[in-house]
Amino acid sequence: MLPTGAKDTQLRESNSQKVHPQPMEEAMNQNPEAVEALISKIFTNISSLKSAYIELQAAHTPYDPDKIQAADKLVISELKNLSELKHFYRENNPKPVCVSPQDSRLAAEIQEQQSLLKTYEVMVKKFQSEIQNKDSEILQLQRQIEEANQKRAKLEKNLKFRGLLTKESEGSANENGFFHLDLTPELFTSSVEATFKAIHDFSKPLINMMKAAGWDLDAAANSIEPNVVYAKRAHKKYAFESNICQQMFSGFQQESFGIKADDLVVTKESFFNQFLALREMDPLDMLGQNPDSIFGKFCRSKYLVVVHQKMEASFFGNLDQRNYVMGGGHPRTPFYQAFLKLAKAVWLLHRLAYSFDPSVKVFQVKGGSEFSEVYMESVVKNLITDETEQKPKVGLMVMPGFWIGGSVIQSRVYLSGMKVAE
Repeated sequence: MLPTGAKDTQLRESNSQKVHPQPMEEAMNQNPEAVEALISKIFTNISSLKSAYIELQAAHTPYDPDKIQAADKLVISELKNLSELKHFYRENNPKPVCVSPQDSRLAAEIQEQQSLLKTYEVMVKKFQSEIQNKDSEILQLQRQIEEANQKRAKLEKNLKFRGLLTKESEGSANENGFFHLDLTPELFTSSVEATFKAIHDFSKPLINMMKAAGWDLDAAANSIEPNVVYAKRAHKKYAFESNICQQMFSGFQQESFGIKADDLVVTKESFFNQFLALREMDPLDMLGQNPDSIFGKFCRSKYLVVVHQKMEASFFGNLDQRNYVMGGGHPRTPFYQAFLKLAKAVWLLHRLAYSFDPSVKVFQVKGGSEFSEVYMESVVKNLITDETEQKPKVGLMVMPGFWIGGSVIQSRVYLSGMKVAE
């Protein structure tokens, strides 16, 4: 057994010794074909890497994200192949290694990975910079498009107001969701539905204001049509809708709609241009630009007959609004604006009716008429019918009917004396 001092000396001498593997020259001499194959692969790999890098550069001019991504993958693939060749060589031809805590091979691999990481970081930064530039260009183009659309919309609004919009310009507007429409029976049918809804919508605030002003709604409904037997008390609302309809559609069968105008143009094209001009506009804006237009005269005359002066006095405590309308104005009050929505719907329907050739014909149904399923439609759907009894009678016409071409758009009616299913 060695003394402690002698043992420590022997350990220090063994630790200072180095292990030398087989020299490189000897390995090459032993297997020259393998070395030549390895060198050939290295040159091939470098050539492929150069080619991939050229493709990556070409993909930036012009800028093509898909080609850039494909070329980037190819560059990374070739770099990996080169790294694998390096690892293969090191595994078969190791360098002299010192028996120490630090592993030189591991350090070399770390350095290699760090170099690759730096390469990737440079490429990522470059791509991010290009993406930011493209995003800036996209935002700038979007702002330019928005500004152009606003300018075009303003011009088209002015053209619509003057009735100067051509069919070519209408077609271009349609691509962006504006106002181009084909003159079809379906368009007229949708306008009928919109008018029927407008009558219903205006009757709501009118009835509410009558109720608030202390009106006897039952007596008011009976004064409109005294011989109607209602299935429910709530159905008396149809009496007010019927009265609004009768007043608003008075004169509909005339091209002038009963409005006197010296410069009235009555061609089919002019009617459709007027329809297009008002369709997308707020009626109050239209009247603000031209309060004495034919549409302005129509609104003024219809308001004075639909809203009786006694009714208006009870609503507002005075006739200031009525006097303002009679003087040629169009007040910006909520009630008058609600009326303008109704007036616009009826006016558009009239303009559209006379755009067709031949013109659309309107027909009305009188109270007491026998119900016809061909020409009429009940506004109440859950009626109880008895085939043994006589056919139901019309109590009120809530919306007139129309002949368009060879087709019929049914009139909306309320049937008197009917029962409804609960």
